[in-house]
Amino acid sequence: MNMENRKLTSAIPQLTYLAFTARWLLIACLIGGLVGSVSAFFLVSLQWVTNYRESHVCIISLLPVGGLIIGLTYHYFGSSVVKGNNMLLEEVHSPKKIIPFRMAPLVLFGTLVTHLFGGSAGREGTAVQMGGAIADQFTKWFKLKNRDRKILIIMGISAGFASVFGTPLAGAVFALEVLIVGRMRYEALLPSIIVAQIAHYTCLAWNVSHTHYAIPFVPEMQAIDLLYTVVAGILFGLAALWFSKSVHFFGNKFKELISYPPLRPVIGGVVIALLVWLMGTTKYIGLGVPTIVDAFSQDLPSYDFAIKLLLTAFTLGAGFKGGEVTPLFFIGATLGNALCFFVPLPIALMAGMGFVAVFAGATNTPLACTLMGIELFGAECGMYVGIACAVAYLFSGHTGIYSSQIVGSPKHLLFGRIKGKTLAGK
Repeated sequence: MNMENRKLTSAIPQLTYLAFTARWLLIACLIGGLVGSVSAFFLVSLQWVTNYRESHVCIISLLPVGGLIIGLTYHYFGSSVVKGNNMLLEEVHSPKKIIPFRMAPLVLFGTLVTHLFGGSAGREGTAVQMGGAIADQFTKWFKLKNRDRKILIIMGISAGFASVFGTPLAGAVFALEVLIVGRMRYEALLPSIIVAQIAHYTCLAWNVSHTHYAIPFVPEMQAIDLLYTVVAGILFGLAALWFSKSVHFFGNKFKELISYPPLRPVIGGVVIALLVWLMGTTKYIGLGVPTIVDAFSQDLPSYDFAIKLLLTAFTLGAGFKGGEVTPLFFIGATLGNALCFFVPLPIALMAGMGFVAVFAGATNTPLACTLMGIELFGAECGMYVGIACAVAYLFSGHTGIYSSQIVGSPKHLLFGRIKGKTLAGK
């Protein structure tokens, strides 16, 4: 920018804002179109492998083989991207090198293999990693600086999350909120929102639909309902804490007991396959979407959430690929369903509150999860899900499924300062 243009934009700052908007709108169209298309392919592929597994249940016995394939693939070709989502967070905090594009195909392949053979995992991690890896390539193509590169990675996270769940507002805020606990990067707000919407529209343009959930009745909140919501939020937060601790526990145990990484998912696959055979059901593996849907309308066994929690934590700890969010939806919805035995709120409302609140506690993103609840279930439940998410966020403590999150603002000030520390080892 020459001196005359600098003087002009200083005199009329809106011209600077216009240039900023135009620049990121162009980049958002490129990233959103690419990530939305890749997410559409991923969702279609994931549905295919899920249907195939359910039609050929005997394939679950080959889960150790699938684990070996994933383990060897990452050991020999993916050691630079094995950190997954945490690598994205670390590159935003301290930019070092462009995320290798290989992250995208590797995590896509690993997730499809995990679901094909019966691992219990999700899909958010895959979409976010693909989005981040694709977006970061624009750094070298457009020769951007580190400050702009941070925005690019945030846009990739936003596009991946928004397109895979069909929640653009939640995706945009999640990408901003997940980086630092208690803080948000508002300089990336506009690019994050724009790219989320474009990625969402792109995914829909490929005729890929998302699961619909319904809360048919939301009572007007009374004082007693507020109390019930707080109590439920506490339990959702404790469930999120349990899940986060379990993921880290199993991950550390596998590393401690099995030094050769490719063998970890093999041993884990043997255990999971045996457990599925002993339980005689496949409801706890894969995404578990049918059970999530049932939680909004039917009475389910009160132990469903606990089995899914432990099985998913074990699967991810063993080294299988996927994500944590959809299993967190399962855990939260079924826990909310179980709480209806002593919390006199509608079953669909309780399932919806748990759906987003456990996710909020495990990822430390209460605002994004509140928006997700509103986008998925309607604005009428906004106060219920907002309170549940905020309480769960508090009671999950300073822990989370993403160990590279930095505590920017502590959740409370009762026991001193922990600002600036990561959640690793918590």
